[in-house]
Amino acid sequence: MQGKGLVKFAAIALTLACLYSLSFTWIANKVEKDAQEFAKGNPAREKAYLDSVASVPVFSSLSYITYQYAKQREIPLGLDLKGGMNVTMEIALSDMVRNLANKNPDANFNAAIKNAEAAVASGDNDFIAVFGREYEKLVPNSKLAPLFATKENSGMIKIDASNQEVINFLKKSADGAIDLSFNILRTRIDKFGVTSPTIQKQQGTNRILIELPGVTDPDRVRKLLQGSAKLEFWETYDNTEVFALLQNVNGILVSTSKATDTTKATSAAPDTAKSKLSALGKKGTTGKIDSAAALNKIQAEQTKLNPLFSILNPATFQGENGQPNLRPGPVVGYAALKDTAKVNAYLSSPQVKSVIPSNMKLYWGVKPISPESKVFELYALKTSNIAGGPALEGDVISDARSDYDQRGNAEVVMVMNTEGARSWRTLTANASANANNKKSVAIVLDNLVYSAPTVQGEIPNGISSISGNFKIEDTQDLANVLKAGRLPAPARIVSDYVVGPSLGAASISAGLISTIAGIIFILLFMAMYYSTAGLVANIALLINLFFLVGVLASLGAVLTLPGVAGIVLSLGMSVDANVLIYERIREELAEGKSLRLAIAEGFKKAMPSILDSNITTFLTGVILYIFGQGPIVGFATTLMIGIVTSLFAAIFISRLVFEWMLEGKKNISFSIKATQNLFKDSKFDFITGRRKFYILSSAIILAGIISAFTQGFSLGVDFQGGRAYFVAFEKPVEVERVRSILIDEFKTAVEVKTFGSSNQVKITTAYLINDNSDEANARVNEKLTSGLKKINPIYEIKDSQKVTPTIADDIKTSAIYAVGFAILVIFLYIIIRFKRMAFGFAAILALVHDVLVLLAIFTIFNGWLPFSLDIDQNFVAAILTVMGYSISDTVVVFDRVREYIGQHHSKDENLPTVINNALNSTLSRTVITGICTMAVLLIIFIFGGEILRGFSFAMLIGVIFGTYSSLFVATPFVVEFIQEKGDVVKLKAKG
Repeated sequence: MQGKGLVKFAAIALTLACLYSLSFTWIANKVEKDAQEFAKGNPAREKAYLDSVASVPVFSSLSYITYQYAKQREIPLGLDLKGGMNVTMEIALSDMVRNLANKNPDANFNAAIKNAEAAVASGDNDFIAVFGREYEKLVPNSKLAPLFATKENSGMIKIDASNQEVINFLKKSADGAIDLSFNILRTRIDKFGVTSPTIQKQQGTNRILIELPGVTDPDRVRKLLQGSAKLEFWETYDNTEVFALLQNVNGILVSTSKATDTTKATSAAPDTAKSKLSALGKKGTTGKIDSAAALNKIQAEQTKLNPLFSILNPATFQGENGQPNLRPGPVVGYAALKDTAKVNAYLSSPQVKSVIPSNMKLYWGVKPISPESKVFELYALKTSNIAGGPALEGDVISDARSDYDQRGNAEVVMVMNTEGARSWRTLTANASANANNKKSVAIVLDNLVYSAPTVQGEIPNGISSISGNFKIEDTQDLANVLKAGRLPAPARIVSDYVVGPSLGAASISAGLISTIAGIIFILLFMAMYYSTAGLVANIALLINLFFLVGVLASLGAVLTLPGVAGIVLSLGMSVDANVLIYERIREELAEGKSLRLAIAEGFKKAMPSILDSNITTFLTGVILYIFGQGPIVGFATTLMIGIVTSLFAAIFISRLVFEWMLEGKKNISFSIKATQNLFKDSKFDFITGRRKFYILSSAIILAGIISAFTQGFSLGVDFQGGRAYFVAFEKPVEVERVRSILIDEFKTAVEVKTFGSSNQVKITTAYLINDNSDEANARVNEKLTSGLKKINPIYEIKDSQKVTPTIADDIKTSAIYAVGFAILVIFLYIIIRFKRMAFGFAAILALVHDVLVLLAIFTIFNGWLPFSLDIDQNFVAAILTVMGYSISDTVVVFDRVREYIGQHHSKDENLPTVINNALNSTLSRTVITGICTMAVLLIIFIFGGEILRGFSFAMLIGVIFGTYSSLFVATPFVVEFIQEKGDVVKLKAKG
C-alpha cells in the first residue's frame, strides 16, 4: 500500500480534530447536567447557575475553555429536535417604493405597484424589475424620474434620469432596506435569549430566514419581529450629572432589600456554581470546597450593600493621581448581558422610578463594547418635549451614506431635509455651546443606542459627518440605520413553523433508537456475511460514524431529524464501498491469486465503481443543499459529509487494517460457509425478458397517472400554502368529528388526518392565510382553541406551520428545478464518464422511471395507509436521495459493462450476453447493499417517529424500485439504444 504513512498521519490528525470538536458538546452537557442537579427542578436557579459559570474556566490548565465557549461550539440541534420556531420574513418593498415617491397619487404609478405585487405573488422574485416593466406597459415611453426626483432624492435622481437609472436607484435602495431589516431583526433576536439563533438572507429575494431554537412564546416572537422600526435623535445627559442619582438608586435598593431579603438564594447560586465548575477536571475534588462558603458569604454581603453597583459598573477611568474619575459622556454604566434584565428590573421598580427625573430615559447600547465581551453600555438620554419624546424623528433624514474623510478614515455622511436641518441646527448649537463640556446626540433605533457622537459645533446646513474609530462595515451599518426613517419597509411574516419541546424530545428519542438499531443491524449482517473481513468493515463503519459526527461538530452544522436519518442512511450506504471491494477480492481469490495480491487487486479494481457511485450521490446531495430549506439542508449536509468520511474509512482505514493483519499473518476470511458460493456463477437472464418488466413499470406509472387525475396528491402545507397543526389529544378522537367542529369554527374547508396514533391529528386550513397581521393570527388561534376545546379540553399543539401561497409556489418551483437540475447533472456526468450517449439516456430514463413510480405509489395509496403521504419538501429530499442511490447502483453495473466490453474475449459475445454477465457479476453487491440500505430505512420507518414516517416510506419504496430499475430498466435500455443506433453488437477479441 503506497502512502501508508500519509494515511496514518491523516487518520490520527482527523481523529484528534474530531475529539477536540466533540469535546465541547460533552463539556456543555456536563455543565448543564450539574446545573440541573443543583437547581433540582427550579428553572430560575438553573439559569442563575449557568449564567454564573458562563465565563469560568472549566479546566484550570485550559483557561480559555469556559461553558460559554463550549456552548458556542457544541453540536447545535435543529428545531425538530430541540423545539423552537422557524420564521420567514418578507420585506415589503412596495411600501418602500411608495415612500421614495412621497406616496405619489398617480394612478398608473399605483397600478404598476399592484401589478408587480401580483406578479411576485405568482413567483417572480424581483419586485423592482417587475415594477419597472409594469409601468412601461401602462405608460409606454413615459419616464419614471418625475415620480422619484423629489427634494429628498435630489442628490441621487435627477429629473432627466433614464428609467434604467431610476430602476438602479430603486434596486440600491431595496438592497439597503433589506440590509437594514436584517440588522434590525438580528438585534431584536438577541432579546429572545435563545441559544444559537440563525438569521440569513435568502439571496436573490427580499426574504430573511430566522430560526430560534428553544423559543416557547411564538406570539411574542411574531409581535417583536414584525414591529416597525422607529429611528430617533435624543439629547443626552453627561455621566457627571447622573452618578449621584445612581448612588441614590443603590441606596433605595439597599433599603428595600432589608425589608424583603430575596438575595440569599440567588447570590449563593452563582458562587456555588463557580466553585463546582472550577472543580471540574481536578482529581480528588468533590466539588465541596471549604473556602467557597466563606466567599459566598462575602459576595452575598457585597450584593446586599451595593445591589445596583454589584451588577452595573459606573463609567469611570483612572486619573493621573491613580484615583477613579467619572468618565465624561452619555454612558453612565456597564453591565454584562446576563445582568441587563436585572438592572432593568431595578430601574423599573416603583421606588426607583419615583426618583428618576421624568425627562430622563436610560437605554442600552445595541452592541457589546468589544466583540469578545458581552458587556453593554447604559446611556442616559434627555427628553426634549412635554410628551417625553426625542429631539428629532428619523423621517427628517433624506440621505445617509458611508464615506471616507480627508485622512482616509471611514465616516458616515448624513443629510437632512429643510425642516430637519432647522431643528438640527438648534440641537447641535445647544449641545456644543459649552466648549469644555460638549454634549452628545444619541442615534436610537428600537430603543437601542446605535451611536452617540459628540457634537463638535453647530451644524447649520443639515449635512453632518459622523466619525470615530469606525471600520467601513460599521459606517455602512450606521448609514442603513439612519435610512430607517426615510425607507420604512415593514418586515412581515410570510411563513412560520413552531415545534413544541415535547415533540423535540420525542424526536431525539426516536432518532437515537433508529440510529442504534440501524448500526446494530449493519454490524451483525456484515460480520455474518463476510466473516473476518466483515469485522474489518465494521471497524471502518464505526470510525466513519465517529468522523462523520466529529466533522459535523467542527463545521457547526445544525443536526436535524432528517439529518439523523441522513446519518443512519449514510451508514447503510457506506457498506457499499466495502461490499464492492470484498466482492472483487473474492473474484481474485477464485482465480487462484494469493491473499495479499487479491486484496491489492480488489481495492484497485473496485475503485472506479466506488468513485462513480459516490460522486453521483454526492452531486444529488449538493443540489439538495442548494435548493433545500430548513431541516432538508441538514439532511443534505450529513449525506455529503457521510459520503466523504465513508470513502476515507472504507478505502484507507480498511486497507490499513488488512495490511496490519497480513503483516501479523492473521487469518483473513471473506465469507462464511453459507455465503461462500452465494451468487457465484449466477446465470440470470435479465435481458431476454426485459419487455415484461417494461410492461410492469408502465402499468404502475399508468395507474399513477389515472390516480393523479382522479384523486390527486396530498400536498403538504409547504407546497399548497395554509396553516397546519399537529395536535395530540388526551384520548382517541374521530377524524370526521374533528373536521366538522373545525369547519363550523373557521367557516372554510379544513383537512384533518390521523397522524400516527388515534389520539393525534394533523389539521390543515387556508383560513386567513393571506392576512399577515397580528389580528389575523389572533383570530385564527382563537377559533382553533375554541374548536379543540369542544373536541377535548385536554390537548397539546405539538407543532404548527404557516406558509403563504407565495412561499408555497416558490418551494414548488425550487423543487422542480432541483429534480430537473439533478437529472441534467447526472446525465452530463454519465456522458463524460462513459463517453456514450446510450449510457446517459438509459440512466436518465431509469431516474425518470424511479420518480414516476414513487409519485404513482404516493397517489395510489394516498388515504389508504395509516400515515401521511404528503408531497412536501421531505418528499423532494427523498426523491433526490433515491435518484442518487439509483444512479450509484446503475453506474456500478455500467462500470462492469464498460470493463467487459474493453476486455479481450476468446469467443464472440453479443451485447445482451455481455450485459447479462455484467449484471450477474455485480448481483451480489446489488443485493447486499440493497439489503443493508432497505433494512436501515425499514428501521427508520418503524422507530424514527411519525415525523419521518412518510419520508422513510418514500425512501424505502424508492430504494426498492431504484434497485429494480438498475437491473431491469437502465441496463436493458442500453441494449435498446445501441441496437436502435445500429452500433456494433458483436464484440470480438483482437489479435
